[in-house]
Amino acid sequence: MEMCSLTHFVRKQREITDIDKKKFETYHSCSETRGSGMPRQAEFSSQVYELCDTDKKGYLNREDLKMAVVMLFGYKPSKSETNMLMDQAQAKDSPGVCIEMFMCLMGKKLSSDDHYQKTRQIFNTFDVNCRGFLKLEDFRTAFSRVAPRLPERTVLEAFRCV
Repeated sequence: MEMCSLTHFVRKQREITDIDKKKFETYHSCSETRGSGMPRQAEFSSQVYELCDTDKKGYLNREDLKMAVVMLFGYKPSKSETNMLMDQAQAKDSPGVCIEMFMCLMGKKLSSDDHYQKTRQIFNTFDVNCRGFLKLEDFRTAFSRVAPRLPERTVLEAFRCV
């Protein structure tokens, strides 16, 4: 009996081409901060839209929208998030997401401020074993990398505060 490899059953992922790499380079060179220190969100969203509308069809399809979210937020949206975005942004007579709806949705998403983002980032840095909680050993490991000369007593006090 002939064995089939699992690669036949896995959904084909979009490959990153040289054109995609150039888009990312262009986006990151354009996203440098300007005068005030903060990039202008609307301008970047517009640039990302233009870069992701590869065929210049005037709308973003599912794959284009996923790429835009990756470029703006740094993560690939889940299937349910993509469905939600498509449902919210897609006009009844349009096969995809027009620039006006894209700008509206991404503006809302960019402006929502997550007050706990920095805390989550620090926690995830300490939680190297991805347990969802921290042990004293996690603290010791993290502090030994960041501040190797920090007294053990200080590490214990920091752990007690958390």
